[in-house]
Amino acid sequence: MVEDMTSTQSLTVVVTGANGFVGARTCAALVERGARVRAVVRRAGAAPRLDGVEERIGDFGDPAFAAEVVDGTRAVVTTVHPMGSDRRTQHRVAVEGTPVIASAARDAGVDRLVHMSTAGVYDRSPGVGDVDESAALVGDDGGDYPVTKRDTDAALADVDGITRVLVRPPAILGPGATSIWNTLRPNEMADSGAAHRTNPAKTFAWVHVDDLAALLADLATGRIATSTDLQQGPIEGGCSVVNAAGEAATQRDYLTAVTDALGIEPAWDDEPAWTGQIVADRARGWGWTPRVSLMQALDELRDGLRR
Repeated sequence: MVEDMTSTQSLTVVVTGANGFVGARTCAALVERGARVRAVVRRAGAAPRLDGVEERIGDFGDPAFAAEVVDGTRAVVTTVHPMGSDRRTQHRVAVEGTPVIASAARDAGVDRLVHMSTAGVYDRSPGVGDVDESAALVGDDGGDYPVTKRDTDAALADVDGITRVLVRPPAILGPGATSIWNTLRPNEMADSGAAHRTNPAKTFAWVHVDDLAALLADLATGRIATSTDLQQGPIEGGCSVVNAAGEAATQRDYLTAVTDALGIEPAWDDEPAWTGQIVADRARGWGWTPRVSLMQALDELRDGLRR
């Protein structure tokens, strides 16, 4: 179901982590859809410089700031996670902090909260098959990032009284200085032989940042408003989970593109690996269609590394 988007002209959306890789693209996608954006950042001048984007500096985990920034808005998109920080910091920012702004949004009468989770919350051990939204999650030994993202999802599920959509992307491709898969991981591969050794048959589940940002923006603005098929996971009035993934790919696809661009040789092993897929039928049932093909994403990756 698609809302009448004439109302989007007066719609204001809060985006946390607006200076980040996904957050900045989401701000741009929202502006393209006619929305105004309150871009939450921690440093002055960090928000995207776009017409329709208003920078707000503060900590969304602070109840007073959260209440102020969500006042008079229609939706909140949360994209912040301090990946790479110690587990205590990740827990404080994500598990404790994100529900603060979710609760503030609910109390202010905001229509919906769209949270960028991760497909990393799923158990993708060797032998596990395809993964949809009902799949088993990682255990407590699953690593700092997956476990704290899992626990953030659980905390948001407990914030009743506001529509919540938890979006779970796998590896996010796309150009950018902070892009893990287009920039940071290739840099590691250039410096370390161990970084480009893997089982070539291992699944490389991915989505392009622009397609992910489009989904987040469409959910926030109501372009994706509801689902009439209960098996597709109704959005309105509860907490929904939705995977966002592109076409099937393997580590051979990704690693070959990177090593070819860097002029180094890939290293293959035969260690047990997950070879299933992240199933995104629910998102497609809601009307989301990825625009960037695997070939386009890998060509973009190669071109960026060769410059």
